[in-house]
Parts: sequence; structure tokens; C-alpha cells
Amino acid sequence: MKRIVTIQDISCVGKCSLTVALPIISVFGIETAILPTAVLSNHTAFSNFTFTDLTKDILPISAAWKKEGFTFDAIYTGYLGSFEQIDLMKQFFTDFTGPHTLKLVDPCMADNGNLYKGFTVEFAHAMADLCASADVVVPNVTEAAFMLDIPYKAPFTYDESYIQEMIEGLVQRGIKRVVLKGVEYASTKHEHKIGIVSYDSKTKQQESYFHEKLDKSFHGTGDIFASTCLGALVRGFTLKEAYSLAADFVVESIRATLKTDAYNWYGVDFETALPYLVNRIFPTTL
Repeated sequence: MKRIVTIQDISCVGKCSLTVALPIISVFGIETAILPTAVLSNHTAFSNFTFTDLTKDILPISAAWKKEGFTFDAIYTGYLGSFEQIDLMKQFFTDFTGPHTLKLVDPCMADNGNLYKGFTVEFAHAMADLCASADVVVPNVTEAAFMLDIPYKAPFTYDESYIQEMIEGLVQRGIKRVVLKGVEYASTKHEHKIGIVSYDSKTKQQESYFHEKLDKSFHGTGDIFASTCLGALVRGFTLKEAYSLAADFVVESIRATLKTDAYNWYGVDFETALPYLVNRIFPTTL
């Protein structure tokens, strides 16, 4: 059985980060180890929450794993809360990357034109350095703009040349495979489409996948996307197959959530959509 480790925070209530990554990646038949960077009573979309920083525990845990000789088929980082944690992830990559270890970074620091609370432009630059150490990076358009120091443009106000500038800029910074999320060209405004544009610097191949955009958005869907994409890549899916599946599963999860008026505002009911994901990973053969 393949084994991955995902490194990000855990919210005890709220569907995001490790509480999303652990069940989704497990569905792929992959052993999922976790290295929590913080523990929150609930995620930060709530008015009140507690926060316990676990930065000081990262090195001791890593040292114990090294002594035991643990290895990982993939390393997946999500939300990181400080410059120190970024530096620790660089060291973790060095210590635990084998000849076939896949490293995926989800920048998790901005959306809708703004950095998340507590983050700065300098942090975005540091995150770009970490991304250069990864094999696959899955930023949204806002995160890419901050990492590249280019102006953010709102959905449906740009064309293909703007996204091309982002792709080329990220590749020039050493990122091997870019999966740029949340692409909404001006030409797709009336088609209600949103998509992904990818580039593989090894094959020099650029691809895209556009799908229906639902009217409702939820917290944590980026974590669902990244976790699904990582699981699919470790299972041997191509890059486009992996992110297309991830996008479809996010849409299916939102659809499942909206089937009842009593849905929770703080996260999608991805759990009820897991049978859909299983059928896509392991299609029944007649």
C-alpha cells in the first residue's frame, strides 16, 4: 500500500484541511499519515475559535520518523501559518524525498483578490520559494498573482494572455507542474464556466479543463480539490485526469450539499458524494 503524508492544520469542527484530506485520500486506497501544523477548535470562518500552534512539534515528529525509517510516496502541504513553517517544509522535503516521492503544494493563502488574514506579500514570496521545491503546485488565480507580483484581475475581466503570463511566470520560478485553478475568461462569462489550466515543464504540454460553475460557494473546497488531485496522482492518473476528477468531485460535493435546505454553511457535504468518487476511481467492469 502506498503511503503519503499531508502537512496542514486540523479544525476540530469545520470541513477543511486535515479533516477533508484524511478521508478523501484514504478513499483512494492510500495510507494517509498526518503532520498537524496547528489545532483549531473550528475553522476561522466562525466568529470564535481557539488556535494552538504546533510549529515546535514538527521537528521532533520528523526526527522520530527518520529514526523509524518511514518513507512516503507523496508529501502534500496545505495551509501553513508562518515563515518558520515554510522553512520547516523545505527541510522536510529534503529529509523525506526519495527517488519517486511526489511533492504537492497547495499555497492556501489567498482568494478573491485578497490574502487571508495575517498573511503578507512577503509571505507570498516565501510560499513561491517553497512551490519551486515541489513537483505539482495547485494555486488559484489570486495566489498566483501574489506569488508573481502581478495585478489581480477579477473573474471574467481577462483573456487567455493573462493566464498565460501567470503560467509562464510560475514555470520561470522553477515550478515543475502548474495546476492553476479558478480560471474564468471573459469569453466564458455567459457560459457559466470555470476551469483549470495546467502546464508540465517536462513535457512542455499545456492543457485545460472547464466545467459548470455553480452559484453557491463553500469554505474548504480548495482542500477537497487538492486532496483529490493528490490521491489521483499517487494512484497513477495523468495530471489532467487528476485535476479533472478533483474539479468534478468538488462540483458533485456542492450539488450533494444543496440537495437539502438544512445544509451547513461551514462546509460541503463531501461525505455523501464519496460513492461518486469511489466509482470514478474504481469503475465497475462488466
